[in-house]
Amino acid sequence: MSQSKQQAYRLDTGGRIDRSRTLSFTFNGQRYQGQAGDTLASALLANGVDIVNRSFKYSRPRGIVAAGAEEPNAIVQLGSSEAAQVPNVRATQQALFDGLTARSTNGWPNVQRDMMGLVGKIGGQFMPPGFYYKTFMAPASMWMTYEKYIRKAAGLGRSPLENDPDSYDHLHQHCDVLVVGAGAAGLSAALAAARSGARVIVADEQEEMGGSLLDTREMLAGNPADQWVAQVLDELAGCDNVTLLPRTTANGYHDHNFVTLHERRTEHLGETAPVVHGHRPVRSRMHRVRAGQVILATGAHERPLVYAGNDIPGNLLAGAVSTYIRRYGVVPGRRLVLSTSNDYGYRAALDWKEAGHDVVAIVDAREAPKGDWIDAARAQGIKIVTGSAVIEAKGSNRVTAARVAPIDIDAFKVNGAVQELACDTIASSGGYSPVIHLASHTGARPTWRDEIIGFVPGLVKGVQACGGANGTYALGDVLAAGIEAGIKAAAAMGKTTQVVNAPSVEPLQQGQAVALFQVPHEKATTRAPKQFVDLQNDVTAAGIELATREGFESIEHVKRYTAMGFGTDQGKLGNINGMAIAARCLRRSIPEVGTTVFRPNYTPVTFGAIVGRHCRELFDPERYTALHQWHVERGAEFEDVGQWKRPWYYPQKVNGKTETMHEAVARECLAVREKVGILDASTLGKIDIQGPDAREFLARVYTNKWEKLAVGKCRYGLMCKDDGMVTDDGVTSCLAENHFLMTTTTGGAAAILEWLELWHQTEWPELDVYFTSVTDHWATMTVTGPEARKLLSEITDIDLDRDGFKFMEWRSGKVADVPARVFRISFTGELTFEINVQANYAMHVWQTLFKHGEKYGLTPYGTETMHVLRAEKGFIIVGQETDGSVTPEDLGMHWCVGYDKPFSWIGKRALTRSDTKRENRKQLVGLRPKDPKVVLEEGAQIVFDPNHAIPMPMAGHVTSSYYSPTLGAGFALAVVKGGLKKMGETVYLPMADGQTHEAEIVSSVFYDPKGERQNV
Repeated sequence: MSQSKQQAYRLDTGGRIDRSRTLSFTFNGQRYQGQAGDTLASALLANGVDIVNRSFKYSRPRGIVAAGAEEPNAIVQLGSSEAAQVPNVRATQQALFDGLTARSTNGWPNVQRDMMGLVGKIGGQFMPPGFYYKTFMAPASMWMTYEKYIRKAAGLGRSPLENDPDSYDHLHQHCDVLVVGAGAAGLSAALAAARSGARVIVADEQEEMGGSLLDTREMLAGNPADQWVAQVLDELAGCDNVTLLPRTTANGYHDHNFVTLHERRTEHLGETAPVVHGHRPVRSRMHRVRAGQVILATGAHERPLVYAGNDIPGNLLAGAVSTYIRRYGVVPGRRLVLSTSNDYGYRAALDWKEAGHDVVAIVDAREAPKGDWIDAARAQGIKIVTGSAVIEAKGSNRVTAARVAPIDIDAFKVNGAVQELACDTIASSGGYSPVIHLASHTGARPTWRDEIIGFVPGLVKGVQACGGANGTYALGDVLAAGIEAGIKAAAAMGKTTQVVNAPSVEPLQQGQAVALFQVPHEKATTRAPKQFVDLQNDVTAAGIELATREGFESIEHVKRYTAMGFGTDQGKLGNINGMAIAARCLRRSIPEVGTTVFRPNYTPVTFGAIVGRHCRELFDPERYTALHQWHVERGAEFEDVGQWKRPWYYPQKVNGKTETMHEAVARECLAVREKVGILDASTLGKIDIQGPDAREFLARVYTNKWEKLAVGKCRYGLMCKDDGMVTDDGVTSCLAENHFLMTTTTGGAAAILEWLELWHQTEWPELDVYFTSVTDHWATMTVTGPEARKLLSEITDIDLDRDGFKFMEWRSGKVADVPARVFRISFTGELTFEINVQANYAMHVWQTLFKHGEKYGLTPYGTETMHVLRAEKGFIIVGQETDGSVTPEDLGMHWCVGYDKPFSWIGKRALTRSDTKRENRKQLVGLRPKDPKVVLEEGAQIVFDPNHAIPMPMAGHVTSSYYSPTLGAGFALAVVKGGLKKMGETVYLPMADGQTHEAEIVSSVFYDPKGERQNV
């Protein structure tokens, strides 16, 4: 009986749907109706939609097979607008909402009449496994053509072309016990752990928690099972120590009980998150959970039987049939043939019969099945054909008949006459496979158990599996196993456990299942109609046989050759059957063949959920110093340095015309050299280092010595990677005996902190030392130039006398009545004071400096001027003068390397290699263009012989190049092979426009070579 003409397969009663709320939706351009509580799949079945997609490889018509995450065919594209497009959504997991728009991912011009369908008829001959490896190799000139069509055919669905209107987020959580799955095992485990006082998170991927209890035929304590589910959920929801997360899939299980949970928060309400009180909530959330104990109560997937034509729409899993009838009030056909190898399959026939539809026959592969459900089927008058199986489904766009024959499982052959039974639906059950995917993510190998005909998960410390996930299927045993797991997990977390009584379950008499994976056909596998193992990837039994004949013996190789278990499916339905077929062909047992490795994600996760808030302006956040607004108001141009916005230069209007960068930089440079300039250097990385072993740690990570650096002193240091190449430089100051402040390059601050932590945690954990990033805590103002001392002396109580406060020292005191640290460090070569104050006071100190600095000509300068000034002094910038292939000696900085330190330091060994000692290594030098007006291009290649035939041997390249208003000429820094011994020689720089510049190799120090100005 049906509810309406539109929903011809909907029952008038039964299920958990709300018949009072009819919802409208569109699939492949046609409008249908469903009910609140439906999934898209159940609504499509209610409306008699047979073909929901076309297969990936052969473009064969495909229908709905399953009712949950294991669905291989009903992969749809959601969204009515371009911005709302979501590919690769399982119709079985998408809750129906009013206005839902979906379409098939494959099929042109439509799924009913797909032009590629011809491939499905001849594809077995022309597209066997590995055909793409063999076919598209030659001629090479055709590869661009091949690639175009291969890429067009590849993939499922398409990405949206407009920005996503929704937002997503991440949530970091900790719990004592994480329960994955909220069926009978998961709920009982959560109840036991919660009553013990443990902090519990329960995650379940379905719209409703309860799992198979929502559609089971069995009773709990004499009542329908869903009543017990409601009672338990009410109790758990009322516990402050429990978090319930429905619509939440555990997609990845990582080291140390770190599990990622994908929660679909509003995807059941609309194609975009609805606006509530003017605010749009997040569409989905990624929970990053660190759990003390993990309980895997993920259940088991029913295995389909592999027989000819098993992909024709109308072939379903037996358990899915029961789910659609009992949970959604939908009977997905009129006349059923059931093919099973176990008792559980009988439920589908019983449910189908009770719904008032015709069960043509139950075909049981066992010779003499016995059990309560077999007796119930006989009592209903259902025909049972034993020792047999459906060997072939007939039909094209829908099943029309089932060919049934007696089979010999051990001999793998048909051993009797074939009969054809007219039907429109074939349900099959080959037993159950525990869901071992999450456990496999940890690297633990699963274990085969003959008595359940399946693999159970291998487990690492802190994790348990219970219920179906551990091969326990009898409902009473599942409940008991869940309670035991919950008590054990709570006890492991130091909780006092409580007694939990499981509801009574009437035991069922069940017969032993038989191991049936592939059903034999009258013809050999390679000649029979296609028998599909992996429905999503069009992997057939014949394809697996071919792979083994071609020499693939490892199951991982078979997987890659055939594509079994690829894509969004991850082998949920087909892998065990595929392994069994490979094992039979290789004459090995299934455990000898083993399983493929399952990887995250368990089911597809949107990029939005993965990214969370880290998109748009938060994808690469802009960082501003405490003085940023002042720079903006003064018209500064900015450049990006790491994530920071740093003032690049400050163009001024002169005679009504705005300065160019060249003019502004020239003015700023002269102001520093002749008067006084100020730079916002707050972005420099600052790492606070403390601990009794801080000195030794510094000596190990820097190339030079640190054991004798006195309090109040500063020292420049080079840091190398373990290959001996310079990775960072900076000044470190001794604040107290065991307290130091390290400065790093702006762009390298985070990487250097990570580098220090890496070596401390993995190589030298015995050292007592701690690191704290304080980059944002301290604002740094560099006051530099001949008038710097005069200016600063007006607003500080620190004695700035040359002899009392020497170069490379620091003092504490007050600047503009603000507590400050002042450092005598120079990156310009001029008299310099670096003022560090707590960032909230920076603007006050900065403005006070300008108030007093007007009479001294105080001029703000930006990073471009800073580069010119430091290059005039030959000071390097890591990442510009270095590129990961430059050693301290290449830079001429032998003085900064402590080869005589009594212990090894990072990079020391590498610096003794013959390669790093070569005389013709690229070395840092200065270049003075023969034409003083020329400013060489940075990156320009250097040659010794401009007349050498192309390709010319390159001798080096320009690392920094500027025009110096102080020198009145262009100048450059460069790395040149053997350059330190080639002073005065001429090199040549061929340019792309045909010009060749000449330059003389000179010292890298162009200005004040004795360093007198910084020491005044």
